[in-house]
Amino acid sequence: MKKTYFSLILVFALILNACNTKKLNLKNNHLNPYLGQTPLGVTAEIFAPGVFSINGRYEHSVSFSPDLNEIYFTASKKDEDPSIYFSKLEGKKWTTPKKANFTKGKKVGEMHSFVNSTGNQIYFTAHDEFTLPEHKESVKIWVVNRVGDSWSDAKELVSPINEDFVFYPNQAKNGDLYYFNISKRGTYYAPNKNGKFPEVHKVGIGGVHAFISPSQDYIVVNARNREDSERKSDIYVYFKEKDGTWSKAINLGSDVNSNFAETCPSITPDGKYLFFGRYNEEGAISNIYWASTEVISKLKRAYFKNNK
Repeated sequence: MKKTYFSLILVFALILNACNTKKLNLKNNHLNPYLGQTPLGVTAEIFAPGVFSINGRYEHSVSFSPDLNEIYFTASKKDEDPSIYFSKLEGKKWTTPKKANFTKGKKVGEMHSFVNSTGNQIYFTAHDEFTLPEHKESVKIWVVNRVGDSWSDAKELVSPINEDFVFYPNQAKNGDLYYFNISKRGTYYAPNKNGKFPEVHKVGIGGVHAFISPSQDYIVVNARNREDSERKSDIYVYFKEKDGTWSKAINLGSDVNSNFAETCPSITPDGKYLFFGRYNEEGAISNIYWASTEVISKLKRAYFKNNK
């Protein structure tokens, strides 16, 4: 039976228990690191409509290179397996997005790309034919290394991380690797030991698709909203306490969340913007949205002021 990314979505739903667009002319989007999009405030807006957020296609999981000259994201049409797409700033123009095809067909699907803090590696999720969660070999974290203007052959990451059914890799600036362990239903991290990840630790937070901030002072996740039944999945933030533990989960509020499902949050390398997917298109298809991380900063100031 042909596997699709939507089989995975079903599993995640069990784990959690749970637009018309205007064309964007890439030729005119020069100098601005975010494809010429007008910088925005705390209220989320659709990102690059007609180019990255396309009607009839699922898009989510955005990652920028540290110099903000490359963007990678996951996209797929209905009944297709997910693929990683990318665009680069060449001269003063962004290239038309195209598939990365890191595994060159070795894996059925590729998704959840993350460019590391030096820009010389990309971690991503790759999977074979998907059947059941206990088939943990189906979904693993892979890596490619930069070779000139291209990337090396993709290889499965050698680490205890891949002893389980795992996905959604991302890193802090110090190289610590965070990911979601589907087998154990929790967020884990592996400390960076000279570029290797020989041990793993449970983070101790809820939600799924956890993304660590560059300085590790907060984590964003998506999780079922238990207070409002109209909201199936919202973006939440956990702040790091002085003792190294994590705060309670704090909802980002109506500037970011809606009555539609929000998923796969990520933070840009400069720490300025939050990206995520919102399933608001007809047919419950997701588009890419973004907002200023000032929405998180405001919550952080309020949280620590009230918890001195």
